[in-house]
Amino acid sequence: MEVVLTTDVDKLGLRGDVVNVARGYARNFLLPRGLAEVATPGLVRELQRRDAQRARHDAKTVDEAHAIAKRVEGIELRFDVNAGPTGALFGSVTATNVADRLREEQGLRVDRRKLQMETIKRIGRYTVAFEVFGDVVAELRVVVAPEGQELPPEEELAALEAAACSSACASACSCA
Repeated sequence: MEVVLTTDVDKLGLRGDVVNVARGYARNFLLPRGLAEVATPGLVRELQRRDAQRARHDAKTVDEAHAIAKRVEGIELRFDVNAGPTGALFGSVTATNVADRLREEQGLRVDRRKLQMETIKRIGRYTVAFEVFGDVVAELRVVVAPEGQELPPEEELAALEAAACSSACASACSCA
């Protein structure tokens, strides 16, 4: 007996699937619990129409996502923050900060959970992966610079980070 699942059923199928099951299983388990409906020709045609419509919508959405990804790849967000002499921030730059800045400057509404980034706690240049839609991922450039100053060259940033790390390690070892 063919039925259309109205909800996901373990080891049988997902919502909207047309599956062939034993008559007793459908009559005694699936239908009384509202997990499935009898697959009539009209219902099957309606499901096929919905699937085709969803496929067209997804294709359109993927094209829009590629356009947004191309636009985001050209953006460089700059955060001027209060930082110490070693490049450590007094505070941090979070995914929420990045999402808010994208909304302010570019008019893009971005869910902070789509930004794949750790909290930024040092000055420097960062690349943030941004999941636009499904498999479409864009790379967003973020610059975190000391307030009122330009960002030092990469060599100087590396030296500052090494100095901060060695002083932190030395203080941790002397305390123990």
